[in-house]
Amino acid sequence: MTLTDAHAATDAARVLDAPALWSAQAHMPSILGRQLVIDRGEGSYVFTTEGQRLFDGTAGLWHANVGHAHPELARAAFEQMQRLETYHIFARYSNDKALELGERLAALAPMERAKVILNSGGSDAIDVACKLARRHWQQQGRPTKQIILSREHAYHGLHAYGTSIAGLPFNREGYGTESLVPETARVSFDDLAQVEETIERLGADRIAAIVAEPVQGTGGVNPPEPGYLEGLQRLAREHDILLVLDEVITGFGRTGEMFAAERFGIEPDLVTFAKGVTSGYAPLGGVLVAPRLWEPFYVDAPDTPVFRHGATYAGHATAAAVALANLDILERDGLVPRVRELEEVLRRELEALRERQEAVVDVRVAGFLGGISLDERLGNERVADRAVDLGVITRPLRGNTLQLSPPFIVSDREVVDYVAAIEQAIVEEAGR
Repeated sequence: MTLTDAHAATDAARVLDAPALWSAQAHMPSILGRQLVIDRGEGSYVFTTEGQRLFDGTAGLWHANVGHAHPELARAAFEQMQRLETYHIFARYSNDKALELGERLAALAPMERAKVILNSGGSDAIDVACKLARRHWQQQGRPTKQIILSREHAYHGLHAYGTSIAGLPFNREGYGTESLVPETARVSFDDLAQVEETIERLGADRIAAIVAEPVQGTGGVNPPEPGYLEGLQRLAREHDILLVLDEVITGFGRTGEMFAAERFGIEPDLVTFAKGVTSGYAPLGGVLVAPRLWEPFYVDAPDTPVFRHGATYAGHATAAAVALANLDILERDGLVPRVRELEEVLRRELEALRERQEAVVDVRVAGFLGGISLDERLGNERVADRAVDLGVITRPLRGNTLQLSPPFIVSDREVVDYVAAIEQAIVEEAGR
């Protein structure tokens, strides 16, 4: 057997021995045999099956806001399942927990008299918002308004619409066309003049909505440039375009307000949410809808339309019960105001890190969200791997960036220690 044949045989055996689970967003050959299997959580920490304790500096995928293994949330799910696991909310049917959650969310919404559409997560919510935007203009007798604009570097989930409006090209590539849904276009993530030029070039009579994350997450933790979101809102209003805020990451306290719309003074037409509504304890997401969109569907008239969208698990009773308990914890424990305090600690530590380390070219903070951009000679994946060896989790993002978004329950000291561990990982990798 030649050396090449031996390598091929080894690779084949490695693939055959691999777990049946196909990991998400993974280059599979590079992670086989390296997966970290998490089997337990406790507060701001998770534990692997090998017994390693890791500070969860990313709160899972931005969602474990109240920490892991919270007994109140476990109890809420258990008690609800004993009573009723769920019942659908199609047509005249509903369930009490979905109704209760709807009222609670409408009261928190960053728009007056909101209605609430529930589903199973953020990607679902984006699909609903984009469909509803197009349906709105059809109902208004303006059928040419179909294009959905989104920002460069944006991430809006990976369903068909989220894939199509992604501002990260690698998430759109490989499906036969640039977008699965063709009526989409990208605009600048920070230049309002370019946004206006795109609107004029495409024609406002063809544009249904602009979708924007208040703070871009997966695109590199990019806070908005001063005045950008306000300018986006102005352009949307001037050109009669709906404004959709994707608050899947920022909703429910991550920026120090219940919704980032409040922090930046924005009044959107639609808000998508997920993650923080249950702190990840149950899969739930949805859309907050302003009156101009929902009112035509509530008029008592022979020609009142139906919004033909729904999912089996929309308004899932157990997920709703968990969400209600999670909102209770956020409010009772003062975790949203606590985020504003943690933001200042994180900003101080990251700015000091940038001053100390030449390999750190930029740091960004918005609420309890942080990004560390590294010199291109130092790969963020290597640093993230080294950080795990040092007992903390960070995550590589676009722009050679590291993500920092711990749970809201951490202490100031834990934030300091977390940044110190990342700094040690940077130093050790830079010295290799």
